[in-house]
Amino acid sequence: MKPKIVGIFVVILLAIGNLYALDSNSGNWQAKWISTMECQSATNTWLAYRKTINIITKPEKAIVRIAVDSKYWLWINGKQVVFEGGLKRGPNPTDSYYDEVDIASFLKTGKNTIAVMVWYFGKDGFSHKSSGRAGIIFDCQTTNFKLLSDKSWKCAVLKSYQTAGEPLPNFRLSESSLLYDSRKSIGFWQAEEYNDNWMPQAVELGNAGDSPWNKLVTRPIPLFKDFGLKSYLGQEFKLGLGEVDTIVCKLPYNAQITPYFKIESAEGKKITICTDNYLFYNGSSDLVRGEYITSKGIQEYENLGWMNGHKVYYILPKGTKVLDLKYRESGYDTEFAGSFQCSDPFFNLLWQKAARTLYITMRDNYMDCPDRERAQWTGDAVNESGESFYALSISSHALTKKWLYEFINWQRNDGVLYSPVPSGNWMYELPCQSLATVGYYGLWNYYLNTADKKTIADLYTGVQRYLNLWEPDGKGTMKFRGGDWAWGDWGENRDMLLINNLWYYLAVKGVYNMALELGKSEDAKNYALFMENFKSSFNKQFWTGCCYRDPDYKGKTDDRTQALAVVSGIADKDKYSTILKVFQAEKHASPYMEKYVFEAMMQMGYEKEALARHKERFDQVVNNHDFTTLFEGWGIGNLGYGGGTVNHAWSGGGLTILSQYVCGLSPVEPGWKTFKVKPQLGSLTYAETSNETVAGKISVKVEKTKSGMTINLRVPYNTHSIVCIPLEYKLTKMNGKFIYNEKYIPSKVVEFNGNENGYNTFKVGAGEYVFRSKLS
Repeated sequence: MKPKIVGIFVVILLAIGNLYALDSNSGNWQAKWISTMECQSATNTWLAYRKTINIITKPEKAIVRIAVDSKYWLWINGKQVVFEGGLKRGPNPTDSYYDEVDIASFLKTGKNTIAVMVWYFGKDGFSHKSSGRAGIIFDCQTTNFKLLSDKSWKCAVLKSYQTAGEPLPNFRLSESSLLYDSRKSIGFWQAEEYNDNWMPQAVELGNAGDSPWNKLVTRPIPLFKDFGLKSYLGQEFKLGLGEVDTIVCKLPYNAQITPYFKIESAEGKKITICTDNYLFYNGSSDLVRGEYITSKGIQEYENLGWMNGHKVYYILPKGTKVLDLKYRESGYDTEFAGSFQCSDPFFNLLWQKAARTLYITMRDNYMDCPDRERAQWTGDAVNESGESFYALSISSHALTKKWLYEFINWQRNDGVLYSPVPSGNWMYELPCQSLATVGYYGLWNYYLNTADKKTIADLYTGVQRYLNLWEPDGKGTMKFRGGDWAWGDWGENRDMLLINNLWYYLAVKGVYNMALELGKSEDAKNYALFMENFKSSFNKQFWTGCCYRDPDYKGKTDDRTQALAVVSGIADKDKYSTILKVFQAEKHASPYMEKYVFEAMMQMGYEKEALARHKERFDQVVNNHDFTTLFEGWGIGNLGYGGGTVNHAWSGGGLTILSQYVCGLSPVEPGWKTFKVKPQLGSLTYAETSNETVAGKISVKVEKTKSGMTINLRVPYNTHSIVCIPLEYKLTKMNGKFIYNEKYIPSKVVEFNGNENGYNTFKVGAGEYVFRSKLS
């Protein structure tokens, strides 16, 4: 049966409203949107704003709310306060984000100078929808003073910022390649003492909440982290045969950077700045670069349009005297709080590369890649969010939450959920990616790791609305839904009807769990009945005795389909040995879907075979020591998919599996209040992992010898862990005391939690433990 949908009125509101707090409706904004009369909101417009204010008493706290389309940099009294503020638009198709910044520590008694530089993209992209008008609103209200953007401010177009010529960045990117003409520079206009008498008065454009920026929504993620200007690891001078020379500068890793130089030059010379990604590894698309036209004498410049790669190329006219070259890394404000180590260096390197790839694909939103698209393809974000719970600090959770709210808030009027969003030039459905997001691995996994019930409550009805667009086939399963792009994975031999159906089942499984958590018993009952009927029907229709297969599908047996059947619970244990043979023979999944193959093999208990397959498939990617990140496909360029970028976080799913299955660390109760430790070392002799959870830091270390196994475990305050010891071990001690042998279990020492699929399980509370188990 088709699950029921309830709350139609709420569904309609969800489709057209935004679920974040809409602060522009609160009535306490007093500032005005402002610009300058000269500004025509052309693509790639840069604006300078200045305001001087006299403060009698310095406040302890001064929160300013700043909204722009698209980015801003803030200085107070000549000191930089914010490096690249603002978020790409938007929380939904019409509204805009605003930042909150406490500027109190930068203020002083007496005269204060506020300077803001705004970059208006002026074009749509796969991660931004342009409002169509450049402007800023700046609202700071304290008990001592008010600092409000209005016509008393100064504002001018920065004509030194221009657009570099062809090749232009591809249509997916809302950012332009910058050309800075230093001959048109107005100097360091951010300084206190700068004479701004020449600057025109600002023009008021409207109030908070007015079109085209509309409702203003609080920035849901931290301001970006500024790592400061740093020296490169090394520089290599390459003498050119023509009129230019090149200096190639090495970065410590693939990073989001803004390159800097200090030079002495004649006037009118052009310098080009780009990365190795731009030149060689561009995913078959044009990326962003920087250009600079020199003035006469000593000058310095930082290209504020960020780019990424492993190397930075400065292409300089002959005769240019280079005084200094540096770079500034910036990015999402989180830490590499998780870790993983094991006895096989290959998997250590894979985990490290996956973590680095994850971080470089985080900024305003999750990104498929930081160069070609910067787009929040939602299937990619499912894998990325899963990795973040094991690799990063809990500040990363906010980006996952933002992604999920945006995904639902951009729901089309016809109920379709699509990605990437935010986007101004894409609104097409990829059904399998949408299902992955709303279900077990997306929204439910977020809740399982965070216990954020409000989010699943807010988004629940929008998810239901989308699921009800799918049509039953009258056999207990679902009709194929191609959407606007019937994408199941890159590569060949995709059994699409089954991929489609299995992702639908996983979506329902996630929503079923949410219904239980939200107390929606009638929904949960309907979903449970649907899942029972679906599983029976699916197995009857598509299990051939040697694999799952659509009778009308003509390609080779699809390993992706077998993986989804296992991880969804559709395939029972009696099929595992047969499915293993498929995994050993058929290898069609892309790095994106290989995560689910890895997980399926671990769930089936074939950990040795799982590790062997993952190592084989990722061998050329991980062991390519020229790169610190993972590729989009199994190689670069023509060997990759979609052009083949060298930094695609969808390939890092193995990070999750290594921590979650090899070390066995996974949440059982939402928010890690109870978690499981069930190591599956396979061919490894040692593995350890740690991760930062909302319940605290958890760590587990497992060592295995021919005669026994040792588990070192740290359980945070106010949590419990279920420790799983294979039945093959006949004796187990915990902190030196016997807790198990074949004859008795001392219940006063530890709580015995029963047998589970070949494991003895023990429940322990907060503390540090050493479990030593022996075969005899």
